[in-house]
This record gives sequence, structure tokens and C-alpha cells, in this order.
Amino acid sequence: MAPIRPTENRLPDGMMQTDDELEQQWFVGSIDQGTTSSRFIIFNGEGEPMGSHQIEFENLYPKSGWHEQDPMALLKSVEDCVEAAVKNFEEKGFDKSRIKSVGITNQRETAVVWDNVTGEPLYNAVVWPDTRTAPLVRELRKHSYAETLPEVCGLPLSTYPSSVKLRWLIDNVEPVKKAYEEGRLAFGTVDSWLIYRLNGGAKADPKPIHVTDSTNASRTMFMDIRTLKYSDELLNFFGIDKNKVHLPEIVPSSDPEVFGKLASGVLAGVPIAGCLGDQSSALVGQCGFKPGQAKNTYGTGCFLLYNVGTEPVISKSGLLATVAYDFGHGRKPVYALEGSIAVAGSGVKWLMTNLGFADESHKVTQLAGTVPNSGGVVFVTAFSGLFAPYWIDDAKGTVFGITQHTTKAHIARATLEATCFQTRAILNAMEKDSGRRLESLAVDGGLSNSDLTMQTQADVARVRVDRPAMRETTALGAAIAAGLATGVWAELEDLKNVNQNGRRIFRPEMSEQQAEKMFKRWEHAVEMSRGWVLEHGEDGNL
Repeated sequence: MAPIRPTENRLPDGMMQTDDELEQQWFVGSIDQGTTSSRFIIFNGEGEPMGSHQIEFENLYPKSGWHEQDPMALLKSVEDCVEAAVKNFEEKGFDKSRIKSVGITNQRETAVVWDNVTGEPLYNAVVWPDTRTAPLVRELRKHSYAETLPEVCGLPLSTYPSSVKLRWLIDNVEPVKKAYEEGRLAFGTVDSWLIYRLNGGAKADPKPIHVTDSTNASRTMFMDIRTLKYSDELLNFFGIDKNKVHLPEIVPSSDPEVFGKLASGVLAGVPIAGCLGDQSSALVGQCGFKPGQAKNTYGTGCFLLYNVGTEPVISKSGLLATVAYDFGHGRKPVYALEGSIAVAGSGVKWLMTNLGFADESHKVTQLAGTVPNSGGVVFVTAFSGLFAPYWIDDAKGTVFGITQHTTKAHIARATLEATCFQTRAILNAMEKDSGRRLESLAVDGGLSNSDLTMQTQADVARVRVDRPAMRETTALGAAIAAGLATGVWAELEDLKNVNQNGRRIFRPEMSEQQAEKMFKRWEHAVEMSRGWVLEHGEDGNL
């Protein structure tokens, strides 16, 4: 492959690249720190992975509803991934000195606390789905200011944001409370923790690096979504004294200096130049840079982000407002609407493990493809209620339309359709809130491998579905942020050819009348699934 050259021989700082440098091919590394595993992937200038390694780590569940991780285990998994991926890269004949910079993408809302003096963690990380804060959230909702929170930070009050996790830790963990009272408590999301430690922690030279980017800060409920600065009103609402806790400085998602450099290991001295929360990073990795573009990650659940441009849109339809990315250097931050679906790939897994439909996920799709439609079956996959845009807490998983004609294949197809219907409902809400028509839906994640599901998505949502061949888009987004900061790409238009090879487009094939009929039946089923917990209790007994 021919060397990839930047379009201009300049860096954001005004530094110049030599002719020799322009003749070389640059690479960018990406740390992708997720909920169950960490990865390090090295991309070339066309967005192709040239070396990688992945390590799973232990998740801890000390009590019902509690979900924790060891911060040091997270750090070690990342450090080990970097070492192994670089070895893999060099074994393919590449030179590690051509790795220009590193980006970081991470699980959002997971809270980490550490001692600002020693740099050591004070408690396990409290992971984003943890629900121990539910009683605290109920108390906070009694305050009148709680209703205005979305107008300031874009998020409704819930157990997800890291704000309530920090409040719980201060109130319930003695070492954390003591550090807070003594002014030694440092707080951050996973990005801040990794950047702090990868730079050398408390012993970093010339000083410790304690930062976060605005995409991660927008998930704390501490940041004003318009100013991208901490809000005294929000901090006061959660009872956080900013003079007693070290909060990370909020910086743009792409910068050659503010994130520091790797202090040790095989890439010691390489700058960390990009940082994005995972779902924002996936949007960037899909090059969703225009208002009206959206991406959906079909994983265990679904996370759908919709680019609304340079002004935040506060949802009136049950969605979240968030920062999509902020590349700095005179560029305005870009915002997104976000909607989540609780059950996607987990619905397929449920068919496999609980009902024995198949022993591999692709076989569920094959089974669903043996029938032309669901035979009138509608499966509302509300295993834990329904998320956006419905937010129905008292629903349970419910199958409608079963007859003597119904087979496993019909139920399998209805399971796949459920994710597509919920995605359409979120897209409808996003278009209503933003006033913008969706251009296309970029997709990634495990369930996006199913051609049947993606075609169904195009049919029921009446939208073009765009699936890349290389689906490591979350990691690619962080690499793009870092590469923009260090001259691998000069501007967004230089990314037009990144990850474009082998993309497949699914276009609507079903008639609009048929699609509307199916979606209307889905909406009817959703309404009929309401009230199950309220009327019958969790165990089904009256």
C-alpha cells in the first residue's frame, strides 16, 4: 500500500513536518477501555487496523444492584494491551516509531476516586449500570430544581450519571469521606483515571495530569452543556464542595498537549492527543460529522447518537442531550441527541441460553430467515422495562400474536424486529426534537453483522442503513481525535476516505404502507405491555 500523507505539511501548533516525514506512513494508537475488556488498536491513515490486542478483566458484583471494577486492574489491562498490540504491530514489519499519537475512548459514567497525594485509588470504580444510588436519586427528585436539570446539563436525574455515584461514595465510604474533608479527594471518570496514571500519576513530571474531555464531562451532570464548564448550581444540587474535591479540568476532545504523554512502556514519550466517551467515539469513527447523521451501535443493548449541530437540543421526547465531540482549535463543539435500547443482542442471547433456539448467534438469524415474516408475532423485549423514548418502568417482556401457526422461526424474527422498531421510535423522537430529517443510519456492533436485521431496520425505519466492513468504529473515533491533533489528518474533510472500503448500504425494500402497518402494530403492543409489574408484581402473584 502506498504511504499515506497528510494533505498539508503543518501541525495544529504551527510546527512543520520535514519532507522525509511526509514520505513516511503515520499510525495512530487507540486505547478502547470498555465495560468488560480493554483493547489497543493501531490504525493507519486509512482507518485500517494494523495491530491489536484485547484483554478481558473481572467485573465485581458485591451486592444485588452493585457493579464495581478494580481501577488498578483497568489500568493494567490497558498497559498490557499496549505492549502486546505493539509487539503484534512490529511482527507485521512496522516500526513503532511511526506511531504518531494515542487516543483514548472509554466506558462513560463510571466513577473513580483516588488520593490526590499518593495517586492510589480509594475504592473500586462504581460502574455505569450500578443502581445502589436509587434511594439517593428518589430523594433528590423531591427537590424542585431536579425538574430543571436537563435544561442545564442535558440529562434527567437517574442512577446512571457519575454525580450521584460520587455523592454516594462520599456519604458511605469512610476513606473517601476522610479524603474529601481533608481536600485530598480526586474524582474522575475512567478517561481521567487512565490519563492520570499513564502520565505517571502523582509523580508525573512536571506535574500530574488531571483532565477530562467534554464528551465525558457531559455525562457527569456537573457540567453546563452550553458553556462546557462546571456549574456551581449543579455541584451545589448534588452537595459537592468544589474546594474539597479535585475535579478534572474539562478540555477539548482533540489536543496535542493537554492529555500529556505515556510515561513508561513500549510507547513511552508518545503523546496522548485524543479522548472521547465511547458512544461519541463511535459517531466520530463513523465520520458522522454533519447534522442529521446518526449512528446506532447494536451491542447487548443499543446506543443511538444523532448529530444536531453546534447548538444543544434539549429533548422533549425522552432523549438525552450530550456533547458529540469537541475538536477545539477554533472549531465549535458539536452536540447530539442520544437514545438507548436495553435489549438488542441480549435478546438473541436469551433465545439461545434460556430457550435453546440455537448454539450460536448467527444461527438465530438463519432461523429467522426461514420465514418471510413474523407471522403476526410481536415481541416487546421489555426484560427490564423499556428505555428511550418510552421510559416504561412497569412493562415486562411480552409476546403477542401467538397462534397454532407460530414457530421458533417466527419468534426469532420478532426478536430481531423488536430492536428495529425501538430504533425507529428513537429516530422519530430525534427528528421531532431536532427538526432535522435523518440522512442515513451508520451501524456497528455485533447484531449489525446480521443482514436480515439491517435490512429490516432499513425497511421499518424508511432510512438508508450504512454498515462498514471494518466495525471497530469506537476505537477508530479516538484515533481520529488523536490524529487530528498531531497532523495525521489536517481537517475533517481529510477523513472522507477513512473506513470507506467495503461498506454495504441497505435500502428500504418494503412498501411504506407495510412498514407503517408493522410499526403501528408494534406501538399497540407496547401500550398493551404497560402496567404488568404494577398489577401483578415481579413474581407474577397478585
